[in-house]
Amino acid sequence: MELILTNAKIYTPTEIIEPGTIVIEDGIIKQIMEGKVKDGIDLEGKIVAPGFIDTHIHGCYGFDANDGESSRFQMMGKMLVRHGVTSFIPTTVTDSHENLLRISREVGKIIEKYKEDKGARILGLHLEGPYINPKKKGAQNPEYIRKPDFGEFMEYWKASNGSIREITIAPEVEGAIEFIENVTRLGVIVQLGHTDATYEEAKRAIIAGATKATHLFNAMRGIHHREVGVVGACLESESVYLEMICDLIHLSPQIIKLVYKLVGPYRIALVTDAISATGLPDGRYTLGGLDVIVQGGICRLLDGTLAGSTLTMDKAIKNLVSIGIPLRDALIMASYVPAKAIGERDIGILRPGCKADFVVLDDNLIVVQTYINGRLVFERNT
Repeated sequence: MELILTNAKIYTPTEIIEPGTIVIEDGIIKQIMEGKVKDGIDLEGKIVAPGFIDTHIHGCYGFDANDGESSRFQMMGKMLVRHGVTSFIPTTVTDSHENLLRISREVGKIIEKYKEDKGARILGLHLEGPYINPKKKGAQNPEYIRKPDFGEFMEYWKASNGSIREITIAPEVEGAIEFIENVTRLGVIVQLGHTDATYEEAKRAIIAGATKATHLFNAMRGIHHREVGVVGACLESESVYLEMICDLIHLSPQIIKLVYKLVGPYRIALVTDAISATGLPDGRYTLGGLDVIVQGGICRLLDGTLAGSTLTMDKAIKNLVSIGIPLRDALIMASYVPAKAIGERDIGILRPGCKADFVVLDDNLIVVQTYINGRLVFERNT
């Protein structure tokens, strides 16, 4: 089965082809070429870009990853395509051993049964905790924070059928370095987060295998001119990818632009850190059993601590463009970098041989259509 889309502005996203044509065959990109062809769907100059990849999302539209039911993960994927997301990693917060074990098992089941016509592809599970520093717990339940336990982690790993893709850990806690070495050997992406680590402690973790920073700046020791801490270590280390929540609440426009100026677009991975309130009205919600009040779209615990976000990936891209970052680079941060950071080579980029996961945007960067494996899974009503 062949699909041809033509007369588009194609962001691969590293290259821009205008006008361009993309040919899809059996769910795979067959050809991308310059110019317009007669036999194809005329997109009238609309933007075609790789599908967005959200590797840190707790929930949306009333669904919470910590509920741990496979049907809820599927429903999250079904709703996320509205925002151009074609792949995602549901993310848990610190929880009891029993619940994390149950969630791991359910993720393994849903990945095995995944069908692209039902919604965004689930790439695995991200455990944000429980091996973090209580001093930087953020919106994590302190009752369940504990020291790294590789034996416990292996229970999650086996229950998930090897589907745990990422884990966030504080590198300064007892046993963290050995733990990082062990899970890295399994191919799990280790992220540094919810941490009060010094520069030296963070560097030891990076040497041990850590390759990502969990929502850079948020819930971690900041930069001081005599101790640049974990933020400084992550910025300095070219092997480390940097998660950023670009809702303009978690991070100011000035710090976003500063990091972009320092490292460029190829190390910044946009994430939403979205919770179940995303896509729903203000009100009272929960995150990992903690009460969250959402007012004006901002999520906070009762003590005022930021508790995730109601951000979507399409909105994050609009935010970046609004503060002066080129659309090409914003799209790189939303697709190419998230894929590269977790070792996925056939998504996050439009080129022959890759999966035909892409989004069609209008001039206002509104999602018009979303395709997964060459299938139309969402179309906005005009």
